[in-house]
Amino acid sequence: MDQPQGSDTSTTSAAQAHAAAGTSPDATGRGMVSTALVNLIPPATLAAVICFWGFAPDAWVEAPYTLVIVAVAIMAWIQGLEWVAERHEGWRINRRELATDVFYTVLMYTVIGWVATKVAEEPLMALKERLGIATPWLMELPFLVQALMVILLVEFGQYWMHRLMHNVYPLWLTHAPHHHVTQLNALKGAVGNPIELVLISLSVVALFDFSLAAIFCAISMGGVISGFAHANVRSNPPLFYSFFFTTIRHHSLHHTALSYEDTRCNYGNSVIVFDRIFGTYRDGESAIVGQDDRRRLSIYEQFVFPFQPVIDRIGAGRNGERGNSKPSAG
Repeated sequence: MDQPQGSDTSTTSAAQAHAAAGTSPDATGRGMVSTALVNLIPPATLAAVICFWGFAPDAWVEAPYTLVIVAVAIMAWIQGLEWVAERHEGWRINRRELATDVFYTVLMYTVIGWVATKVAEEPLMALKERLGIATPWLMELPFLVQALMVILLVEFGQYWMHRLMHNVYPLWLTHAPHHHVTQLNALKGAVGNPIELVLISLSVVALFDFSLAAIFCAISMGGVISGFAHANVRSNPPLFYSFFFTTIRHHSLHHTALSYEDTRCNYGNSVIVFDRIFGTYRDGESAIVGQDDRRRLSIYEQFVFPFQPVIDRIGAGRNGERGNSKPSAG
């Protein structure tokens, strides 16, 4: 229990504490201010993205590369922060990790995006037209309300898909490569088996009539939140952000190397509030991430991982046949 102290004793104790730490009261105060500012970087970045799409001219919104430029800027910004506000030395990015992350990010924005459009978005748009589904009233809602509705729709589907991946073995095989990452960095959200990347990209947004700016804003918001949730950045956002949105603390615990069972929590990619609602939220943090003795998979191993049990059985069968065969008489 804290004991009441006189002002002289408090002042002396504080001075002794600063002296022992090798800091001055002013330096400690500056450190607290610096920490507070770093903690505000994720919500400030999110606010900047919302303002951009909210005030962007229609010509910018409709330009084919604006969304890509914004996405690249977000990723570069968060990745750059890892160099100046590092969270864990063990997660420090190197050339191999960065090259792998860039490869998967390009894959996500090209091949995976194209496949998701062909297998989900275009069929849903055709179904919407055939059934005469129309929700023009959505476009009358405030811009930010539309953007939040889009991200909630996307994240609701991702939450349940992600949860299924941790509870249904065939789906886990597609998702497990993502859990073989041995460090978290800004672009790690795109690292995984292509089948999983397609499945986690599916949504029903195409069935609704949202403004294009709101949809692009929601995509960019997801990029900001997920980017910081995977980034090696020393930022712990305040409660007004972390209660609703996923942070590195939530997601590092989901990636913990303690055991497979310990990863079955905090499924939200960007929205953690669904975990709070459906009982899968856990508080905490893990600096050690990975699976299977933290063995890092190559890109080839990540691609073939879902088929590895079949490949192993075929290999075992062939080895058995060779073991059982007898040399013919000469």
